[in-house]
Amino acid sequence: MTDGIRKRISRKRCDVFLRSDFEDLGGYDQVGRCLRTLISEGALIKIGYGLYARARISAISGETVPTKSLPELAREALARLDVPVALTKAEKDYRDDIATQVPTGRRIGVQGRISRKISLRNAEITYERVYT
Repeated sequence: MTDGIRKRISRKRCDVFLRSDFEDLGGYDQVGRCLRTLISEGALIKIGYGLYARARISAISGETVPTKSLPELAREALARLDVPVALTKAEKDYRDDIATQVPTGRRIGVQGRISRKISLRNAEITYERVYT
């Protein structure tokens, strides 16, 4: 079953996977064991509850690193979860040349409520409620 999940990951274009993407391959516990195996092999990295990102082994440090940055992965994960994403106030100010400070990208503007935690090691995504 791990090979089936590995094949599905290689065929998909996206870099964020939900646990529900693999529920047709086996039971909840069996899918969880296979995902943990892929995490230990360095093919995936866990970024949240039921959220996994495509990963690779770093040639420099030998650690497992995601293929994209955390803000990019978080935006992709929120799109997969059908959460509308918008620019934060800091991003709008920077875009409109009101502020010169470059936003880090770790704060994402959302339209609606969300309580999902998305993090990677010690970096965590925070949300800003945006009204349009």
